[in-house]
Amino acid sequence: MASVLSYESLVHAVAGAVGSMTAMTVFFPLDTARLRLQVDEKRKSKTTHMVLLEIIKEEGLLAPYRGWFPVISSLCCSNFVYFYTFNSLKAVWVKGQHSTTGKDLVVGFVAGVVNVLLTTPLWVVNTRLKLQGAKFRNEDIVPTNYSGVIDAFHQIIRDEGILALWNGTFPSLLLVFNPAIQFMFYEGLKRQLLKKRVKLSSLDVFIIGAIAKAIATTVTYPLQTVQSILRFGHHRLNPENRTLGSLRNILYLLHQRVRRFGIMGLYKGLEAKLLQTVLTAALMFLVYEKLTAATFTVMGLKSAHKR
Repeated sequence: MASVLSYESLVHAVAGAVGSMTAMTVFFPLDTARLRLQVDEKRKSKTTHMVLLEIIKEEGLLAPYRGWFPVISSLCCSNFVYFYTFNSLKAVWVKGQHSTTGKDLVVGFVAGVVNVLLTTPLWVVNTRLKLQGAKFRNEDIVPTNYSGVIDAFHQIIRDEGILALWNGTFPSLLLVFNPAIQFMFYEGLKRQLLKKRVKLSSLDVFIIGAIAKAIATTVTYPLQTVQSILRFGHHRLNPENRTLGSLRNILYLLHQRVRRFGIMGLYKGLEAKLLQTVLTAALMFLVYEKLTAATFTVMGLKSAHKR
């Protein structure tokens, strides 16, 4: 219990949250382009820069940053939960010994499940707010009208029921392999580099963070597309099955995507996603490592993060 409630776990959680908020703010327009490509199937522009130019031309200069505050708020909560859970579980399991790739994967998976169950409602709301007011090419998308985060929660619960706040939970649970894979490769690569040098440089951290996220994103991207569609919740889905997030709907959406656009339709928006998530993850890990190291140095504590 002392390991779970330790000051060190809190430092890792705060540093992870600050790192993710900083990185997402810098690369937020790329996430806007990715989301449009995933949800708006009839958009003709395929490349990231063309989509961003279209958004700015049609919706204004600040449109790529629409929904920034709810996304940053959700990301702060989500990464605080993930980093706190990950480092607490790792401290309990490892107990001063050297960690292994297998342990990192298991701990990352459990931390991901906890994170999904606690923070999915925030992501459902911010996905809808981010797409509100967008000029869609797809007539199957029903527009929304929320005045803010609280109003969005109120309208979703009133019109769709409280369980709608957990739309996309099933693919999200499957997607916990994404951060688990990411952390497994990140921790593994970091351990290999630390065998050859005493301390990692900023460039080392940036590169291994980018590599880890690129691998995780490419492997899980089709499920991320389905997750975005289910969270938005305003597509006209299979009329015989309205239980959003069920396995049948996931398979239905994947099948529809392949039937209409071919196998590459599952990877529509991958370019924007890779640019955004890889650069965001790399910058996040850089800020995270520097902030934790600085905090432990100032407090005169020895970090167990090298384990």
